[in-house]
Amino acid sequence: MDAATINNIAAGVTIAVGVMLPALSIGRIGGEAAKAIGRNPEAASKIQTSMILAIAFAEATAIYVLVIAILVKFI
Repeated sequence: MDAATINNIAAGVTIAVGVMLPALSIGRIGGEAAKAIGRNPEAASKIQTSMILAIAFAEATAIYVLVIAILVKFI
């Protein structure tokens, strides 16, 4: 295998593994927030605010992985 093929495989594995965990965490955050709102509907606005913030942090991790995959591919 040449260097270009190895770079392509490394970028693919990086993005595949690096996006899997943030996606699972976003699903878990949403599920736990739904449970919490179900238990305490009066606190829905506070729970939703915290949930959106946590999802943004998880999504930022996926964006960092995308940047690293692009760097691996082109550098």
